[in-house]
Amino acid sequence: MALDPTTMLTLSIALAAAAALYLAVEWRNVREPSLLFWSAGFATISVGCVLALLRSSGILIIGIWFANGLLVTAHFLFLLGVARFTEARLSRAWYLIFVVWLGLLFLPDQPWWSKVMLVANSLLITLLMLRASFLLRPHGRSLSEGAVQLRYVLLAHGIFYFAKAVTAVVPGTLIDLAAFRGEIIQISLVEGAIAIMLIALSMTGSERYRREKRIARLAARDPLTALYNRRALEVRAPRLLEDVSADRPGALLLLDIDNFKPVNDLYGHTAGDRLLIALSEMIRAVLPEGSLAARLGGDEFVILLSHASSERILGLCNTLREQFHKAASQGFSTPEPVTLSIGANLFVQPPASLAALIEQSDAALYESKRGGRNSIRLVDHTVATRESLGTT
Repeated sequence: MALDPTTMLTLSIALAAAAALYLAVEWRNVREPSLLFWSAGFATISVGCVLALLRSSGILIIGIWFANGLLVTAHFLFLLGVARFTEARLSRAWYLIFVVWLGLLFLPDQPWWSKVMLVANSLLITLLMLRASFLLRPHGRSLSEGAVQLRYVLLAHGIFYFAKAVTAVVPGTLIDLAAFRGEIIQISLVEGAIAIMLIALSMTGSERYRREKRIARLAARDPLTALYNRRALEVRAPRLLEDVSADRPGALLLLDIDNFKPVNDLYGHTAGDRLLIALSEMIRAVLPEGSLAARLGGDEFVILLSHASSERILGLCNTLREQFHKAASQGFSTPEPVTLSIGANLFVQPPASLAALIEQSDAALYESKRGGRNSIRLVDHTVATRESLGTT
């Protein structure tokens, strides 16, 4: 099959339509706005290529001006998709691109018309693709493999169009948009078909990676408080526990809400959920760097610390206890005060397992509850003695 303009446009129509359909199906499954913009972009390319075929019938304003205008529009939609993907905002000045393109409609019918049209079209697409590639830079964090591919595919696509614009102004260059004549146009048609495939694959890979990361993140989080769940804690805790030593003591704090049931009984489970969320936000606010926090279930939370000390533990626990008691007393009136009981375990040797460590802290928590609640019990293995530190 010869790679003549009609064949290349037909191939581009099929590739762009397939990419648009696939991304639209993906959007229906995950509802990511970037997929919708990208799908619309490929659909626009498909329509533009169909209109470009009308040149052979002598319908030039539609086959050239409208067709190339749709090509610019498609790349603008790609840019919008990248902006949504990266959660960036575009200036309204980018919409002036369409004003520039509208102005090309009023160019006089002169021999240089094809060159001006090609240069303008190429430079507009160059601007759009370079901006999209710039938005995909790492921003201080690593990109997925698909996003990296998309970044460089868009960058190469933009550079190609810039080179096409430069080549078009070289004296003696043959360009006839009406008849698809000129090496620049032939090469551009081939590059367009290749770019459609590469951009579509990169876009799909980028969204698939982000979706998988989001699913993994949701699986590791408690749906109500957004803290880690027990499974995620068990996966992450060993790395922290392995670094425990006499110079770097570790600590596990087990927190339980006192008189939580009356809140649910008197005010409903929605009120209880608000209280759990409030406590999780307090924990997140005081959590030291390099520590872990999780909701084990119900009204029980756990904090795993590194570089711990008894003073640091007591300071953190008292801060949480006082903040929580204040918030609960202001929000709910109950027969018994809604407070926090905390059992803590300070250790200098890696425990046999996280479960064993939780069990030890649970014993300390039981003593806190039995001692009147609203208190802290700390087992300090750094001095091999048991301290009972009750506060009211």
